[in-house]
Amino acid sequence: MGDKINLALDVRNVQGKKVTRLRSEGFVPGVVYGHGFEPTLVQAEYNVMEKAVRDAGKHTPVHLTIDGKKRISLIKDIDRDSVRARIRHVSFHAVKANEVVTAEVPIRLVGEGESAAEKAGLIVLQAIEMVEIKAKPGDLPESLELSIANLATDNDKITFADVTLPEGVEYADIDQDLELVIANVYEPAALEAANEATAGDAVAEDAEQVETAHGAETPEAATPAESK
Repeated sequence: MGDKINLALDVRNVQGKKVTRLRSEGFVPGVVYGHGFEPTLVQAEYNVMEKAVRDAGKHTPVHLTIDGKKRISLIKDIDRDSVRARIRHVSFHAVKANEVVTAEVPIRLVGEGESAAEKAGLIVLQAIEMVEIKAKPGDLPESLELSIANLATDNDKITFADVTLPEGVEYADIDQDLELVIANVYEPAALEAANEATAGDAVAEDAEQVETAHGAETPEAATPAESK
């Protein structure tokens, strides 16, 4: 676990069209809700909110202070401007410290460049980058880290069976497939051939869709009418 993320929020008294002016003044509106909690409209300065969102994402608990009251929360939704990607609104889900919550966390491969496979010129590709887990807020990890240092040949792979979950953490799916591949090792030539085949299939599929959409030209339409 990294440093605790703290965020002080002010109660928001404006709604509707007045929120536009709030944003123009450099604030981000938000809402805090959750089971057993009265929904509360909140706001924070843009830079303060943006840092909390960047540090926490949707998997790290945020320790809120609202008018002196403490709340533990997870960020559930971030509304961004479609053009500039600036934050427009943030929704926080308040949880209890002893409540088991579900969160999606990243899977990080560590030891890049150190494996025998990479030193031999092989390529390690990650196939799965996120996984849903459940734990109490204080037990949620920032990520699940997997070492690739022991990968040696193009027959090697990393699956969920290689993951050691931290204490107090479980997969959200109780039937999680432990044989599901997280990362594979490839020969560069084999990977290039696979990419070319995939690209070729995509081009052929696009051409077929265009032909279907416009209709194949019939012989009658293609041949000029004979002059009498």
